[in-house]
Amino acid sequence: MQKTFAKYQTPVLLSVLIVAVTAVTVLAGSSPSAVTEMLIRMIAVVGLYIFVGNSGIVSFGHIGFMCIGAYAAGWCTAQPMFKQMMLSGLPVFLQENQYPFPLALGLAIVLPMMVAWLLGVAIMRLSGMAAAIASFAFLMIVYSVYSNWDSVTAGVSTIVGIPKVVGPWTAFGFSVLAIFIAWLFQNSRYGLLLKACRDDAVAAQASAVHLRRMRLIAFVLSAGVTGLAGGLYAQFLGLLAVESFYLTLTFTVIAMLVVGGMSSLTGAVIGVLAVTSVIELLRALEGGVQVSTVTLALPLGSQEIGLGILLACALIFRPSGLTGGHELRILR
Repeated sequence: MQKTFAKYQTPVLLSVLIVAVTAVTVLAGSSPSAVTEMLIRMIAVVGLYIFVGNSGIVSFGHIGFMCIGAYAAGWCTAQPMFKQMMLSGLPVFLQENQYPFPLALGLAIVLPMMVAWLLGVAIMRLSGMAAAIASFAFLMIVYSVYSNWDSVTAGVSTIVGIPKVVGPWTAFGFSVLAIFIAWLFQNSRYGLLLKACRDDAVAAQASAVHLRRMRLIAFVLSAGVTGLAGGLYAQFLGLLAVESFYLTLTFTVIAMLVVGGMSSLTGAVIGVLAVTSVIELLRALEGGVQVSTVTLALPLGSQEIGLGILLACALIFRPSGLTGGHELRILR
């Protein structure tokens, strides 16, 4: 029993930490929507970590997979009347039917994985800055397509009528699932081979490790987890707008991973908690704090400025992140 716990202690301890944070915030009367959004972003950050943390290649395009997953879930669950009016380019089986939550999440996972496989065949040939720029180009393409494909995505208009079925505890359950998926992958044969390629690509290839194949496996799996976050996001908000899945969310998710530490799963989780705390504090200060007879308030946009300062400080004073690349453990 102790040996099993020692093997899986990191995802177990992270799950305990998350359930404690969720329970405290909900019982304290905090906004359930803020907790739910934090947990959904945690799934997206963990999905990003599966690829970035194990391959060492920074991706600026994973929010594109989140967008694809969100719209896939929206197509399945939006009201048929709305789809027939605004999304006439959808197949008939999507226009005329409203599918259940599990099926919508399944499509939100599978469709980004298919796109990632097609994209990854080309991008995984690149390394370093070239791969990062290519991933950002993918994000721009997704944004442009979804902004202009009026008959399928409603363009820059908003898709409404999506059932709101995701709350704090639903998001918590899927965040734990994402953490265990990431942990099992990074300790699997494929994850260890990918880390070997990250640390010394020449030596790994000389040892018969197929570099592009290992990267492609991680890329497709991370796209599926990120797409899951998009599907949950759609059924948390109850509406979809393509502007939600572009630069602001990309910067926030990458900042969470960098602040916590890109090279560990614990860093991905801790980074989400730390950055969310700063964002919520600045949001409250933007709303104003009453001090005696004076109301003190920060100017609008302070959240973005504060997040930028936090990211800059992390890169200068703690480049390896808050966790220093270490995993959460109590037993060796």
